[in-house]
Amino acid sequence: MDTLFLLVVLVVALRLFNGVAQRRRIALLAQHLSPLRIEPLMGTLMDGYLRALGETDPERQRQVWAVLETAEAEIDIQLGRLSASVAQMPPEHARVSRLPLALPFVEQWLPQACFDLRELLAIHARGVAAVRQQDGLSVRDRAFTLSAELLLFQHSCHWYCKSKMVASARLLARHKTSHAQVLASVSAGTRQAYLALVSGR
Repeated sequence: MDTLFLLVVLVVALRLFNGVAQRRRIALLAQHLSPLRIEPLMGTLMDGYLRALGETDPERQRQVWAVLETAEAEIDIQLGRLSASVAQMPPEHARVSRLPLALPFVEQWLPQACFDLRELLAIHARGVAAVRQQDGLSVRDRAFTLSAELLLFQHSCHWYCKSKMVASARLLARHKTSHAQVLASVSAGTRQAYLALVSGR
């Protein structure tokens, strides 16, 4: 009975401490995201890509792609600003646990099991910029790759705020896409830099 009671107390304590730590990270990231329009731009692009790909009138389709190019340029700028803003974050606040499950304050007592959010967001910003500047991509291929780049960015934000497991579950629930599928769909440069950082190799 005593063992069960202690186990329950431990689980409750872990949940409480995790809640405190996660609210702090959410608030920290929100400070950098709030002046920007990244989330609505992502919605515009995701919905717009589906609309453009489903458009049967070639002239109407060209008009939709033209509008989306403007949104792509804007989100490129916005991600660069976010990366520059987060780069000012103190190192101890930018640590992201590599552990699949959230453990309270792991960033403080096990920093070697973490990677740096500042570096991760710089990878995402460079990835989106590189896809936009790449010659020879069809509008469909660019839309597909940029969608993956943005979904991986969103996964990284959720990973920082919660955990890798929660981020992957949200990605699957909201977009019916696994983390592995998204990672396989981003540009080679993003994938290589991302894996090197999150794996610590």
